Amino acid sequence: MTGRVLVVDDEKNITFVIQAMLAKAGYEAVVLNDSARAVEAIDSGDFEAVVTDLYMPGPGGMEILEYCQRHCPELPIVIITAYGTVESAVAALKRGAFDFITKPFEQTEILNVVQKAVSTFRQRLKEPISIQAPLASESPVGAAAGAVSSIIGSSAQMQEIFKVITKIAGSPSTVLVWGESGTGKELVAFEIHRNSGRATKPFIKINCAAIPATLIESELFGYERGAFTGAVGSKPGRFELAHEGTLFLDEVAEMPMEMQVKLLRVLQEQEFERVGGVNTIKVDVRIITATNKDLEAEVKAGRFREDLFYRLNVVPIHLPALRERKDDVDLLVRFFLQQFNTKLQKAITGLTAETLQALRHYPWPGNIRQLENVLERMVLMAEGPVLQFGDLPEEVSGGAPAPSSLPVEGGAGEEATTLKEIVKRQTQSIERDLIEKALEETGGNVTRAAERLGLSRKGLQLKIKELGIKRASSED
Repeated sequence: MTGRVLVVDDEKNITFVIQAMLAKAGYEAVVLNDSARAVEAIDSGDFEAVVTDLYMPGPGGMEILEYCQRHCPELPIVIITAYGTVESAVAALKRGAFDFITKPFEQTEILNVVQKAVSTFRQRLKEPISIQAPLASESPVGAAAGAVSSIIGSSAQMQEIFKVITKIAGSPSTVLVWGESGTGKELVAFEIHRNSGRATKPFIKINCAAIPATLIESELFGYERGAFTGAVGSKPGRFELAHEGTLFLDEVAEMPMEMQVKLLRVLQEQEFERVGGVNTIKVDVRIITATNKDLEAEVKAGRFREDLFYRLNVVPIHLPALRERKDDVDLLVRFFLQQFNTKLQKAITGLTAETLQALRHYPWPGNIRQLENVLERMVLMAEGPVLQFGDLPEEVSGGAPAPSSLPVEGGAGEEATTLKEIVKRQTQSIERDLIEKALEETGGNVTRAAERLGLSRKGLQLKIKELGIKRASSED
C-alpha cells in the first residue's frame, strides 16, 4: 500500500472518482460524505494526508484545516475548490494548507498532489521538533530580551547566532542556514522572519527534497491552465504566495541543476513567469535557505552552481551540533524536564550527577530532537522523583552493564542475558501494554489515546510503528 488518505466531500460522485483514482495508484482511500465525521475519523485513523472540499454543509475544509493545525499539524491538508473560489484556496494555503486542487481535475493532477503530501508527511515525522520558549524562571537565552525567544541556548556559539539574527532580521539580505539535521534550522529561519518588518506577511516553506524534480518548477513558480497534462486551471506558486513575506527553501542542496539556473534568475531579477505563462510576475520576497550539506563541497563536486551558492551565501549562519555546545545541555535538560512533568503529570525533581554527566558526554547524533525524545522516555518510565543512571537508554549509557555485571539466566530455551537487556525488554512490553490498552479504551482514537498517555499524537504514532502494534481499522 502506497499510503492511507482521507477524502472528505459531500458530493458522492466526487469521492467515488477520487477513491477509484487513488486505489488504482495503490493508495487506501477512506471516503466521507458527511464532513461532521471528519474530525473523529482523523483522530482514529493513521492517515498520511487529507483531501477535503472547501465548502460543504456542516464543517468546511477551513474548519478541518484549523482542527488539524491545532491537534496534528504534521498531517498535510489538500483543499478541493471550484474554479471561482481559488482566492479562498490561496487563503487556506497561507493558513497552513498543503496544496489545493481545482474542479474539474484530472487524475495526473490529484495523484501528483497526494504523492507530494504523503511524502511530506513521512518527512515531517523525521524532522526535528521545534524548541519552545523557555519558562519565565529561566535565564534569558537571546542576545536581546525577547529577540529570539523560541530558541534555547546560553553557550557562546548560540549567543553569537542570536546577535546575528538580531542584526540581519530587518534587512532583505539572503540567508543560508546550515548544520546537521536536528539543530533547528527552520526555527532560526522563522525567528529571522518573526523579527523582521515582514512578520505580518506570509512565511512560506518548501522542502526541496520532498518534491519530485519534475514538479518543483510548478511548485515554486506556479502554472497556467493547459501548461501540462492535468493543469486544468491556473495556480500560483510559492514565490507568489510569499509576496512581501519570506520564502524558506529547506534542503536547497537537493534542488536539480536546471532549477538552480531559474532560481538564480529570480533572485537577481525578483521576477519570473508561471509554467506555460507569458506574463512576467514581479515579487518582493526575502529568501532564506537551509541545508545539512557543505555547499562549497557540493560546488566543487559539480552538484551545485557556484554563482547560486554566492547569491545564497550572503549571510551564512552555521548551527553547531549539540555535541559542540555541551554548555547548553544542562539548560535543555531542565527545560524538557519541566515540560514533561506537566505533559506526563509527573513530579521529577532532578537527576543524579552521573546521569547528567552521561547526558553531557553523549555525542547526540540526532541533536536536540534526540535529547528531547530520550528525556520524555526517561520521565515516562521513571519510578522515583530523581532520574537515575539506570533510567538512561542503552545507547546513551554506553551499554554499561547494570550494577551487577553477572549474567542472569534466562528461562527455558532462552540464552543468558544481562539485566540491562531484560529491563529493556520489560520496558518495551510495558509500553506496548499501555498503548494497546489506551487505544482499546478510546476506540482506536489516536488523539485521545495520546492525551491519556501524556504523549503527542506524533509521538504515539511513532511509538506504534516502533513497537509494531497492529490496530483494527476504525469504521468510517
